[in-house]
Amino acid sequence: MKIASKLFTLHSSLFTFIIVMLTLMIVSCARMGSPDGGWYDEEPPYVLATSPMENAVNYNGNRVYLLFNEYIKLENAQEKVVVSPPQLEQPEIKLQGNRIRIELKDSLIPDQTYTIDFSDCISDNNEGNPMGNYTFTFSTGDHIDTMEVSGNVIDAETMEPVKGALVGLYEDSLFTQEKGDSIFRTKAMIRVARSDGEGHFCIKGVARDKKYRIFALEDMDGDYKYSQPSEAVAFSDQLIKPDCYPDTRLDTIWADELRIRDLVQVPYTHFIPDNIVLRMSKVEKQERHLLKKERNEPEQLKLFFTYGDTSLPVFRPLNFEAKENVDYLVEHNLNNDSITYWLSDSLLINNDSLNVELSYLETDSLGELQLRTDTLEFVPKLSFERRQKLKDEEFKKWKKEQDRKQKKEQPYETEFPREPLRVKWNAHSTMTPEERISFEVPAPVALIDTSMFHLRIKVDTLYEDKPFVIKEDTIQPRLYYLMTDFKENEEYKLEVDSFAIRDIYDRLSIAQKSTIKIGEQDAYGKLIVDLTNIKGKQYIFQLIQGSEKVARQVITTTPHVEFKYLKAGDYYLKLIVDDDEDGKFTTGLYDENLQPEQVFFYREKLEIKEKWDNTITWNPLSVPLNLQKPAAITKQKADKKKVLKKDRNMKRARDMGLRFLPDGTPVTGSNDNNNQRR
Repeated sequence: MKIASKLFTLHSSLFTFIIVMLTLMIVSCARMGSPDGGWYDEEPPYVLATSPMENAVNYNGNRVYLLFNEYIKLENAQEKVVVSPPQLEQPEIKLQGNRIRIELKDSLIPDQTYTIDFSDCISDNNEGNPMGNYTFTFSTGDHIDTMEVSGNVIDAETMEPVKGALVGLYEDSLFTQEKGDSIFRTKAMIRVARSDGEGHFCIKGVARDKKYRIFALEDMDGDYKYSQPSEAVAFSDQLIKPDCYPDTRLDTIWADELRIRDLVQVPYTHFIPDNIVLRMSKVEKQERHLLKKERNEPEQLKLFFTYGDTSLPVFRPLNFEAKENVDYLVEHNLNNDSITYWLSDSLLINNDSLNVELSYLETDSLGELQLRTDTLEFVPKLSFERRQKLKDEEFKKWKKEQDRKQKKEQPYETEFPREPLRVKWNAHSTMTPEERISFEVPAPVALIDTSMFHLRIKVDTLYEDKPFVIKEDTIQPRLYYLMTDFKENEEYKLEVDSFAIRDIYDRLSIAQKSTIKIGEQDAYGKLIVDLTNIKGKQYIFQLIQGSEKVARQVITTTPHVEFKYLKAGDYYLKLIVDDDEDGKFTTGLYDENLQPEQVFFYREKLEIKEKWDNTITWNPLSVPLNLQKPAAITKQKADKKKVLKKDRNMKRARDMGLRFLPDGTPVTGSNDNNNQRR
């Protein structure tokens, strides 16, 4: 009986539990419109109390406490929180539930306004509602400086926004002293901020009655000054005089996600200057050193320097005898920072260890160029025999492929005893009258026999000889151009006989044949650009496609350019004001008070169509520099903005058919337990 009674009790409890669960399910199904767990929290956190008080004066402690109305999150505090004046030793920032504790490690500077800028790193713990850009302020003196200075940092060459740049101020009075220009190198900035993903910065707590100089810095060592030549910098020639005035702005009041309820004018304090643009660049000429030496191929000795010099190093063989232009040739790039010694003597090429004495200018510990002499040993990665064996195997594969292409009815013309000279040709089947046939040789040339080059133009059904000349590129070694005046809508044939080109190793070129069709203007578009309001010694115009790929470049001394024979498509226009006339962008030099060369972007996309002539008159100064680069080719995108999660309660309330209070808050009946905040 006891067992039966227990079983009955167990069954009754189980039955009761099932009935209760079914009832809850029915009630739940009947109230599908009710939000689970109550209403969403759509309000950002706010500060309840601080220690010391916000905007406190004469404070000399080293700890700051911030108490919030709810539990919060801190995101990337070490990266985003900026203390100004800066602390050389990183402050300790701790989150304790709904409280933030900041411990300042450095001694505080007397009579200074201190700001702790949290940017957008504070949000509530549950819903992630951002507090917004919050700055805590106190002073070690008897007053608070309230001015702000703002602007943007961009890369001087690419015009990209610079994220994470340190932007700071110095009082101008420091620079009126002796050796004032060294202040940026010897003293930490007095007021600082960091640029965001759009390159924007805002320096707060600035005095109204002082003048400042402003700088931007890629602070690699965290000392808040320009202490390393490798750090990118920006500086302005203008003095900063902070000020403010009352202003109004237009704010939008939204009824919901789609409808605007009202437009209202909101008064605010407008701080100036707020349009500073700092163009950041890295000094090209850093300390000069020999970076490395290489002998990847037995016949090449290579040297690489951090930057070049007007004269080449003195090269003196030690364990071998050789004369320049007889046993070896010297090849160097335009800047003389990359030098190749091409060995032409087979005895030297076969020697696995070549020692040379090299004398060159190098930067000493005082930053001055001094003559240095080194003994260098060049050892090839592969021995000559091993390399030649690999080359022979590669040649056999290459010749087999050539024979396959030639087919049986057109056998390979000449039997090469060894690897031929593989010339890289640029002769497309379709070209414009402005394009040039070019070829690149892999080693220094000993002979180009122009009598073995044949360029012919098609006249009716026959081909007639066309005059041409061959010129070497003035910048890139071993690159040659076949120069002639191509005519629109004509057909040409280029035939180059075998053995037309011979390099210093007696390798001979193979035959080359190309048929070239020159297009006519109607198949292309044209762009004409006229500059206004800008002056320079020389201009570099670049048409950009895709990810900043330079599709066409023109260098001219006049503010007028014509791009002919453009293929249909979308282009962007870039201008470099080339004041030193070296054909490229030149960075700034702080020590010489030299700004980077000016760079501009045409803001609009240029759509080129066939048979169309596009003419634009461009004033590069009409748009602020930080707004010029088109978004489509800007790589540094803006940080994702944190926004309040609004209107979710209103949407749920509408789904439930509930009414609203005058302030827009949804309300429910008195018996509804779901009117709690989440």
